[in-house]
Amino acid sequence: MEEKNLKISIAHLYPKLLNLYGDLGNIITLTKRCQWRGIEVEFEQINIGDKIKNHDLYFIGGGQDKQQEEVAEELYSNREEFLAQRDDGAVFLGICGGYQLFGHYYKPHDKDQLKGISLMDAYTVAGKKRFIGNVTVETDFLSPKTLVGFENHSGLTYIQGDTKPLGNVVVGNGNNSKDGFEGGRFKNVFGTYLHGSLLPKNPHFADYLISLALEKRYGEKIKLSNLDDFIEVQTHNSLINKPY
Repeated sequence: MEEKNLKISIAHLYPKLLNLYGDLGNIITLTKRCQWRGIEVEFEQINIGDKIKNHDLYFIGGGQDKQQEEVAEELYSNREEFLAQRDDGAVFLGICGGYQLFGHYYKPHDKDQLKGISLMDAYTVAGKKRFIGNVTVETDFLSPKTLVGFENHSGLTYIQGDTKPLGNVVVGNGNNSKDGFEGGRFKNVFGTYLHGSLLPKNPHFADYLISLALEKRYGEKIKLSNLDDFIEVQTHNSLINKPY
């Protein structure tokens, strides 16, 4: 199947509320890496009150507790639809606050627990220390294996059950600074604390997500053509094991 005949649909969830630290760059990267290959992109922003439509890939960014409260209520009202999309093979990427809401709940210090949508078996509680700095992660499902980014969070996330970590922390704190894990993944759902933004300097991960989304749409694995990633790879390599 030729790439010029392919199409992918991408949804950006609640960008007016959850879009910190350059998170929009993840959407730009996914879109451009498709378009450079001739893959048509259908794109939709989904905001509070909008009907959830079927998409191949959903992205949600990070935000403060106040914004998370509003988004959490909206997400939970559409929980069954998102679970159905997950089980149908749709790809989800959540950053920071969005990642926290992919789990069962987020418990702030002095406020009521925010219900998550349980796309993965995980939960988050507010911590007393803020983690801010560079992160290097080693995965077991990507090539190259490393992911690089920048964390800025005080939430402590714990994954359990069938949820696997995105990878093991080489530099930084990751999910909770205790278990050595960063992020979580279950089926085609991925969550991480890596901002910066994540995908421009991890093009191999962006392509992995695009491949999964295309497989969801067409029911077969599709090999993506190579792009000239010289600058992206140079950037990625320069950040591997960069001091926290």
